[in-house]
Amino acid sequence: AVLALAGGAAWLAGSAALPSGAGTVVLAAGLAVTVWLVVQATRAGGTGRGPRLDRDRRRRVLSLLVVGVGLVVLGSTLLRATGRAELTVPVTVAVGGALLLPLASLLDRRSLIALGAALMLLGAGGAVLALNSAGVTESQGLVGLVGGVLLWAVAAQQAGLIAQLRDRIRR
Repeated sequence: AVLALAGGAAWLAGSAALPSGAGTVVLAAGLAVTVWLVVQATRAGGTGRGPRLDRDRRRRVLSLLVVGVGLVVLGSTLLRATGRAELTVPVTVAVGGALLLPLASLLDRRSLIALGAALMLLGAGGAVLALNSAGVTESQGLVGLVGGVLLWAVAAQQAGLIAQLRDRIRR
């Protein structure tokens, strides 16, 4: 459910870069997908969850989350102060991807390694796009929407929805 919510947040950032009419429709569709994925992940129960974390692992996961939030807040503040606010979304996505790499080993989920690498590449590409364009629409929209889809895809895979779809297609 956490990945689905993160996907919804990324989709929100991406849809905010779109014009108001289209952005509202895209945002509504993204919110519907997020709610549906959270409900499906909750219904999946134990199948989408990894092994129970012991106290030491839980502490390391929480410290990674705190470091990640701190880096994002500090980085976005510094980027806005230096006049590079268009890099905020790409840098946030890249930092999130980088934090997924150690989380993958702590949570014993290999799919998070691929997701983290894809998000870091997406953030780097979005930063290059932001530096070579006149506004934030292209980089923020592209990085936010694609990042949301990537996060949703992994959330669906971990909730067992991809396996259900594969079984329905085989019938």
